[in-house]
Amino acid sequence: MNTSTQLSSQLSLASLAGGASLTRSPSRRCLTHLINTEQKQLIIQFINRIMIDGKRAKAYSIVKETFHTLSLKGNSLFLFTHAIDNIQPLLEVRKIRKSGRTLLIPKIVSSKRGKKLAMRWLLEEAKKNRATKVRSGTLAQCLAAEILNAYQKTGSVIKKRDDLHKLAEANRSFSHFRWW
Repeated sequence: MNTSTQLSSQLSLASLAGGASLTRSPSRRCLTHLINTEQKQLIIQFINRIMIDGKRAKAYSIVKETFHTLSLKGNSLFLFTHAIDNIQPLLEVRKIRKSGRTLLIPKIVSSKRGKKLAMRWLLEEAKKNRATKVRSGTLAQCLAAEILNAYQKTGSVIKKRDDLHKLAEANRSFSHFRWW
């Protein structure tokens, strides 16, 4: 990837994240400091998670509209990253078959998998709310509403994480069966 393509992709991510104006001035290279590499990767992963049948432009426009809706409430990148951090589970359960029984064994979730689960749950809930017409509108509007709920630590996504933590806590007596 040459430097002009890399710069344009960083600038497009900067515009996606926070409303920085992208003028054709020589100082536009300094806009890339607005987003660190972890936040860039998080946005790219979220776009890839939304993408269906290789339609990246459609997924990008959905994320861009979502971030525009979030920017009316505050810094959209800040809201998004903290919502993902709030949703991210610390524990999960894994089914193990032992002595003819299936046991649920708690397991610590890595940071990478936790973020992946958080993005998956966020997208599932937004699609479900859009389909049930509880909050009718576009997918971007439903995503923005779910992100705001997750940032405020309310909503069905946070409940899903809490239920998973309760399940892991209830089955902590089986943690000695772990071998991984």
